[in-house]
Amino acid sequence: MSLLDKYKELTDLATNLGTANLQVREQDNVLYVDGTAKSAEDKERLWDAYGKIDPEFRSADVVMNIAVAEGTTTDYTVVGGDSLSKIGKAHGVSWQAIFEANKDIIKNPDLIQPGWKLKIPTA
Repeated sequence: MSLLDKYKELTDLATNLGTANLQVREQDNVLYVDGTAKSAEDKERLWDAYGKIDPEFRSADVVMNIAVAEGTTTDYTVVGGDSLSKIGKAHGVSWQAIFEANKDIIKNPDLIQPGWKLKIPTA
């Protein structure tokens, strides 16, 4: 089974969600999926579809570079006791969406520091 067949559900979802500049290619036993999702929610749906096909992402046979269309973000300053999940719940977005929007600041999603200024994507 080719990787295109294995991940057909993922690539079909990307198409159906209207992912802009969608490019899907298989190279050296890796499937590359690139594009720009309309929202952080759409990007999350793509990651969820990937997770259903390859739980825990152990196959390492997909590289998914999905950006989120520039939209409105809210600035938030991390306080003691915060976690990405807690912040996400308060703002109605997933912790993964916050992590993706702040990869330049956050290296490990389990380790955030009070005082960090984060961008919170709109839900």
